[in-house]
Amino acid sequence: MHAPFTFTISHEQGSARAGVFTTPHGPVETPAFMPVATHGTVRGLTMDEVRATGAQMVLANALHLYLRPGDDEVRDAGRVQEFSRWRGPMLTDSGGFQVFSLAKQRTVSEEGVQFRSPLEGAMHDYTPEKAMQVQRNLGADVIMQLDELIAGDADRTVARAAMERSLRWLDRCVDELARLEASEPGPVQTLFPIVQGGTDAELRRASVAGILGAGDWQGIAIGGVSVGEPTAELYKVLETVDPLMPRTKPRYLMGVGHPDNLIEGIRRGVDLFDCVAPTRLGRHGTAFTPDGHEQIRRSGNRASRHPLVEGCGCPCCTAYDRGYMRHLFVSQEMLGPRLLALHNVWFLTRLAMQARAAIREGSFDGWSEEWLGRYTTSSVTERGIVVS
Repeated sequence: MHAPFTFTISHEQGSARAGVFTTPHGPVETPAFMPVATHGTVRGLTMDEVRATGAQMVLANALHLYLRPGDDEVRDAGRVQEFSRWRGPMLTDSGGFQVFSLAKQRTVSEEGVQFRSPLEGAMHDYTPEKAMQVQRNLGADVIMQLDELIAGDADRTVARAAMERSLRWLDRCVDELARLEASEPGPVQTLFPIVQGGTDAELRRASVAGILGAGDWQGIAIGGVSVGEPTAELYKVLETVDPLMPRTKPRYLMGVGHPDNLIEGIRRGVDLFDCVAPTRLGRHGTAFTPDGHEQIRRSGNRASRHPLVEGCGCPCCTAYDRGYMRHLFVSQEMLGPRLLALHNVWFLTRLAMQARAAIREGSFDGWSEEWLGRYTTSSVTERGIVVS
């Protein structure tokens, strides 16, 4: 692997740890939340706005950029950092979740995935080799293996088959990336494998063992969660893999990013998070607050002259009140969704920042208990309203 990637842990409290993940495009203080720039943009926000939230690293999706505008075009534009105007650390997801979400439009085989594009209807063959070729063209610092994702309620036979296939696909990703690196100069990148196995502890342990036997990684991802399983099962998965994964490598929990999930994940040894929920919820009128989710259209906000969150430094909370924000949504003004999306990203990046500080100060256990106690008891979180 490449020297530009290092991970240094400065402080630990239980399984929680504060550290620095160094990449060719700069350092990332962990634990950290990565805003999702699916198409090379965090929806509705400029990269300068994203940077102002305190975000250090963002995620783009390889499959979406492969379909539009095309990974060759992104490469010719200077690769994904230059193309998106995010010139800091970046990660690309291979597209396993997006293929999974196509449901009846895809067929999974040992060779890879064949799917029909939702854009123009053409058939595409997406293999582990293709995933590496696309991500090589995109040029992000961290790239992900192609894995087979299954539903949260899949039975053990299905979970085992997908986990074992993901390990075989990992070997193919490693071989193809080595071939590409040897064939022509390109960006310095590192490949993260993905732990799979559904909610079955034995399968998760087998996946970790297979990954550790397949190479020396600069980081490891935990996938196959937030796909319909109960939240308690997610935490059990993290508790299963925490003692098995190398303490000296960053752990990335894929697709998980509600505020309480972030804190609970940090408590269980996770360093990096990503999720579309902040911007998606914000666009539909729901804001993150220390007291749970707040739907801005609620009638109680109509005459409120208070900010969404007292003391929040985001542009939404420092310049506007709840009554005006409600007006923007009721009037269908586009500024409303932009401001709430920005607030939610700000909220999560700053929450990770607060967690880092608490770990460094040795107060994380008490701080996290107090924070979760307020968040989970003050109001009902409206997760059911998340829409695509």
